[in-house]
Amino acid sequence: MKIAVVGITGLVGREVVKVLEEHNFTEHELIPVASAKSVGKMIQFFNQKLSVISIEQALARRPDIAIFVAGSNISLTYAPIFAENGCVVIDNSSAWRSYEHIPLVVPEINASVIQPNDKIISNPNCSTIQMVMVLAPLHKVYKIKRLVIATYQSVTGTGVKAVEQLEAEKLGQPAEMVYPHPIFNNLFPHGGSFEVNGDTTEETKLLNETRKILQDNSINITSTVVRVPVTGGHSEAINVEFHNEYTLSDIYQLLENMPGVTIVDNPQRNEYPMPLYVKGKDEVFVGRIRRDNSQPKTLNLWVVADNLRKGAATNAVQIVEHIVKMKKN
Repeated sequence: MKIAVVGITGLVGREVVKVLEEHNFTEHELIPVASAKSVGKMIQFFNQKLSVISIEQALARRPDIAIFVAGSNISLTYAPIFAENGCVVIDNSSAWRSYEHIPLVVPEINASVIQPNDKIISNPNCSTIQMVMVLAPLHKVYKIKRLVIATYQSVTGTGVKAVEQLEAEKLGQPAEMVYPHPIFNNLFPHGGSFEVNGDTTEETKLLNETRKILQDNSINITSTVVRVPVTGGHSEAINVEFHNEYTLSDIYQLLENMPGVTIVDNPQRNEYPMPLYVKGKDEVFVGRIRRDNSQPKTLNLWVVADNLRKGAATNAVQIVEHIVKMKKN
C-alpha cells in the first residue's frame, strides 16, 4: 500500500516514521508530505532517502492511506479531498473528532467501530488516549460516575517551537514566545485556548472524547490542564468515582490484563511512572493506585505516557495496521 504522512517534518511526523519502521512496514511505500517550505527535504525511511513533496503532489500519487499530522486547518481542507479519491485518512488533529459519524479510535479499546466504508478516522487527543487506556477496563466492570483530572502536559504537545522556547530559556537566550509566559522553571494552567465557560479547549477535549470512546455520556468529568517544562511525556492525576464498589486487588488484575498498560507502583522503593522514563516507549504507565478514603467507591491513579508515541504516532500506526488487516480480509 501507499501510505502518505502529511506533516512529516514535525515532531509527530518524525515519530510516525520511526513507528512505521519499528512496526516493519517494509512492504509499503511511504509518501512524505509537508508544507511548501519543506518540499525537497530528504526523509530517511529504512534504507531509502525520500524527497518531501507537496500535498497537491501527494494527491496525484493516490495514496491508499494518509496519516495527517499537520493541524486542523490542513485536515479540514484536505482530508475530504483525499477521502473522495478513495484514500483512508487517519487524522491526528481535533478537526473531525466531534463528528458523530467519524470514528474516534484507540485500537485496544474500540477498533471495532471502524467500518469498511469509513474514509476519515480520528486519532484522539494525546491526554485522552493515555487516560482511556487505563479507564476502559475499569469502566466495563465498575461503571464510572465521575472523573476529576489534573494533567501535567509536556511542551512537546505544542510542537517544535515550544521545545525551542524551553531550550532557549534554559540557556538564558532570547526565545520566540509560543506560550504567553516563560515555561522554563514555570508551569501554567493553560492548554489550548480559553472558552466562554472558563474551560480550555484541552479540557473540553478530555470531556467530549472520553465520553465518545467509552460510549457513555453519563460520565461527569471536570479537569484542569497544566503545561509543564518537560519533554518526556504527559502525566495525569485522575480521581475516579465508580457506581459500583471495587477491591484494589481486582483493579490491579484488570490493569495487568489490559494490553498496552504497564503498572509501576511500588512507593516503598520510590517506583512510580515519570515522564523522564517513559520517553520513547509505547506503553501507558500507571501507578499510585490507591483508594480515595474521603468518599466511597473512589480511586486515585497516576498515569504517564509519551504523548508523541501512544498519544499520537503509535496510536495512528496501530489504526493503519487495523485497516491493512481489514483490507486483506
